[in-house]
Amino acid sequence: MKLSIVILCWNDSKIIPDCLRSVYAGTHSTQLEIIISDNGSTDGSVEFVRENFPDVRVIENGANLRFSKGNNVGIRACTGEYILILNPDTLIHEGSLDRWVAFADSHPEAGAFGCRVLNRDGSDQGCAQPLPTLGGLLMGALYLRSLSRISDFFPSDTYAKWKGHTVRTIGWQAGCGVMFRGDLLKQLGGFDERFFYYYEDVDLCHRVWKAGFPIIYTPDVTITHLGGQSTTARSPGSFELDKYRNRYRYFYKYYGRRGVRRCRLITLLWLAARWAGYGLAQVVMPDLSRTQRLDLYRVALKWNWRVDPVRYVERGDDPSLEPGERLRHQPVQ
Repeated sequence: MKLSIVILCWNDSKIIPDCLRSVYAGTHSTQLEIIISDNGSTDGSVEFVRENFPDVRVIENGANLRFSKGNNVGIRACTGEYILILNPDTLIHEGSLDRWVAFADSHPEAGAFGCRVLNRDGSDQGCAQPLPTLGGLLMGALYLRSLSRISDFFPSDTYAKWKGHTVRTIGWQAGCGVMFRGDLLKQLGGFDERFFYYYEDVDLCHRVWKAGFPIIYTPDVTITHLGGQSTTARSPGSFELDKYRNRYRYFYKYYGRRGVRRCRLITLLWLAARWAGYGLAQVVMPDLSRTQRLDLYRVALKWNWRVDPVRYVERGDDPSLEPGERLRHQPVQ
């Protein structure tokens, strides 16, 4: 098998049909298999796929294992030379998978491959980024990303001078659509399941680099990521704090105790600056969406102010949870 595609499904009956149709309709020369890892869907997703796409292998997990663990179930079942992690709210453009596999074959030195990801309006989603650093995080917090356009001396959490129109190495590619060499992905053990949502793709790409393999992006492969219909869009509040929880896991893993404590200070600065900016804009021109965003920032500021990131990562101490609930968040092993 040349290509295995792993799609994680959780009540995605409204979007997964178009995703599957785009894969089959737009792929012509690549032998592929599709594996759906279903996280306990109750909306008829599984029944629809089995009835309309009988060649698709469906693995029923029976519960919501979340992103990393659910994808790992699919990864273990793959037989392909390459493994593509694909969100159900994506559309594959004509010929993109054929070109992606051909590109990967022409770059045997690489361990993973990025592509151009578009919003539904055709604008670039910016899913290829540098690996996170404290310096880049600080520049983003202070709205100073533009300085990296002037000199590479200034770190950034984005590629400010690159628009995604050329082949290049990248730090990481978002998990909505990223392809790996199958043997390498399995050697790495797939996603680190401690990253239950957010930063799991960053961490996996970091480990690809640590294993000695670059990640190469090609603009000749395009997918559309619809967004707004995925898990986070259905319940944004419940996922907001997960972003910070997993940010601390990431910086602890690669920068240690001192690094994760500095990460918390920068995160507080980032949140405070945006809370103040959005608050001022709200006074001038009130808007419902801005009110919702301010509420998310307020909750995030409160949680990040109270948390000790080292205690959280090492022991699972979460200030937003009652003592009896803390076991739900496992400490680092």
